[in-house]
Amino acid sequence: MQTASPPVAVKSGRGVYLELEDGRSIMDCISSWWVNIHGHGEPFIAAAIAEQAKKLEHVIFAGFTHEPAEVFAQRLLRKVPGHFSRIFFSDNGSTAVEVALKIAYQYWSNKGKNNKRRFIGFDGGYHGDTVGAMSIGGSSSFWNPFKGLMFDLDVVPYPATFAGDEFCEEKERATLDALKLLLESQNGYAGVFIEPLIQGAGGMRMCRPEFLQKLQELARKYEVLTIYDEVMTGFGRTGDWFACAKASTQPDLICLSKGITGGFLPMAVTLTTEPIFAEFYSAEMSKTFFHGHSYTANPIACAAANASLTLLEKNASSFQNLEPIHEHLFSRFLSGHPMLTRFRVCGTVAAFDVVTSAGTNYYDNVGARMREQFISEGFLIRPLGNTVYLMPPYCIDMDQLSAAYAAIRRVLDGLLA
Repeated sequence: MQTASPPVAVKSGRGVYLELEDGRSIMDCISSWWVNIHGHGEPFIAAAIAEQAKKLEHVIFAGFTHEPAEVFAQRLLRKVPGHFSRIFFSDNGSTAVEVALKIAYQYWSNKGKNNKRRFIGFDGGYHGDTVGAMSIGGSSSFWNPFKGLMFDLDVVPYPATFAGDEFCEEKERATLDALKLLLESQNGYAGVFIEPLIQGAGGMRMCRPEFLQKLQELARKYEVLTIYDEVMTGFGRTGDWFACAKASTQPDLICLSKGITGGFLPMAVTLTTEPIFAEFYSAEMSKTFFHGHSYTANPIACAAANASLTLLEKNASSFQNLEPIHEHLFSRFLSGHPMLTRFRVCGTVAAFDVVTSAGTNYYDNVGARMREQFISEGFLIRPLGNTVYLMPPYCIDMDQLSAAYAAIRRVLDGLLA
């Protein structure tokens, strides 16, 4: 707070634009922390929220149910791989991860395998800021003040790749070898957590579908649950409905939030399979999954989620076709720039690293300098250290996205001057 610039006051939003209180308009190129997948002020979702608010604003979801939640659950299950059958509602991405963590832990306990208590994560992983989620993302220096609260985690390298990467397969083999070494050293692992295809807060680092397929094979061989944190990658971000679909994999649990309601309201779900659910389906009170939230499956949030699903179904091409557009615009505006390295793209997300005198560094203050320049140019682009990324709402058009790439070029050229 002492060193941050004053917050930018926003008055309203429509489509890809935010209207500021000082009269300026800026283009939201990161979907306001990756949640506004349809843009701002989407009238179809707003109308669904208003209609639901007239009927039922909220009801306890313990021993009760309601149509918006049931409809959403049924529709969502039709979009994910067919082995999923059960959904647990919660409030946000961190809690979706906590739910998955606790389900995985208790699943093995309910099966009588009390030794399976450890988890494996990936270097650079970010899964939220509650204690369990921090622990799973324990390799991040974000959480240094809280190490004493966090449980131990075994960490392996994330095989991050980019366009033209000659060592991609070599990095994947090294990670799989490290995983195998851990799994063979003991049989006490409950699960492995991963951000599939794209690590978000860790710097938009990307891995290949082939790696996720081999990871799944290894986890199944050693009877370890595979848990996908798709809080960011879900609902079209990777160019398919979900990263697991794009990678042709079948994880045991998936965590979803962010784009779930199109950015209108907080909501999250954790999905799992019938065999996992069966270990909790018991008359023994000790096998109950004791977890709940006051606003679980809030009807208004469920109405927003159903409206968002409808828009995604009607406009699937908007997220399916963005990847080649990113590649074209990168080639047009940025290819060969001397300050740019490691371009990567996956679906609707494009990223690259900016090289400074310090090399490439996630904590390089060049990110803060660029952020201010982007705002002055009229664009909400918020670098992660020296990583510049674009994650626009799906309603963005070619001219608008071209303008964003052109602005990035101007800012980079300004750094050279």
